[in-house]
Amino acid sequence: MELIEVKNIVKGFTVVKKNKGLKGALTSLIKPEKSTVYAVNDISFSIKKGEIVGFIGPNGAGKSTTVKIMSGILHPTSGKVLVDGISPQENRKAVVKNLGVVFGQRTQLYWDLRLGESFELLRRIYQIDLKSFNKNMDIMSEILKINEIIDTPVRQLSLGQRMRGDIAAAMIHSPNILFLDEPTIGLDIEAKHSIRNYIEKINKINNTTVILTTHDLDDVEQLCKRLIVINNGGIIEDGPLDSIVERLAPYRVLIVELSKHCVDIVTPYAEIIKQENLKIWYRFKKNEITAAELISQLAQKLPIRDLSVTEANIEDVVRKVYRGVSNE
Repeated sequence: MELIEVKNIVKGFTVVKKNKGLKGALTSLIKPEKSTVYAVNDISFSIKKGEIVGFIGPNGAGKSTTVKIMSGILHPTSGKVLVDGISPQENRKAVVKNLGVVFGQRTQLYWDLRLGESFELLRRIYQIDLKSFNKNMDIMSEILKINEIIDTPVRQLSLGQRMRGDIAAAMIHSPNILFLDEPTIGLDIEAKHSIRNYIEKINKINNTTVILTTHDLDDVEQLCKRLIVINNGGIIEDGPLDSIVERLAPYRVLIVELSKHCVDIVTPYAEIIKQENLKIWYRFKKNEITAAELISQLAQKLPIRDLSVTEANIEDVVRKVYRGVSNE
């Protein structure tokens, strides 16, 4: 059964055209020229329980609008969303009980309280029994090291510490679904590792469904098996991450370092894309020849001193998706 169903969602916003000058301002005030801009335009998808889905796109693509509709913050112009069979627009209270939401640039913590006091206040708001609360806090202390900052006022937390606190706050009531909007934005390497590790653990331990919107493609590569790409309000890709990478970047690169200069370095099995002194970069299609076969072919005529094989860069693949370019 699908845990989240998004059916033909459209979200339009009315905008008023602003004309230049005093006359234009008066005209806009008296007789405004209105138009509708569609942030989301007829998108549909479904998500199963336990999935970690990367939901990505360029700025203004419609990601945050879609997440806000799924969580019941916004109402769609048309279409319908069901979360575990319930509409978040028609019965938001019932849906919110099973949702955890983290927006990377906003906080749900209480600025003037200690972090622990924020958690205690949330425990009372969600009416969580003490046993369940302590169990969740133990898990978050183990993975997110919450115990190290539990007595620190929220206003004194670093960005990374606050993000750990926000994720803990979102999970304090054991939701089935976690919406994460830019959870690692602005964080250092250690903080990013901590957040990613926690997401993996709660998904594995509790089978928590995670919808991740991010511009950090390392988040996507390390956490997500499925990718939904949105651009200009519409879905342009939806499928297993590996399959999308395989289709849009069906090549690998073999980097060969020679022990001496050679004149004949060309091979019909690969394309030379770069050469620096004794180093040569060969690009080859994975479905036409294996790396081992290409190395064997080259070794018959070239004095190879060292070599390495690299996969396609996920950043290049996503950039290609955004531009709507496909590999033939």
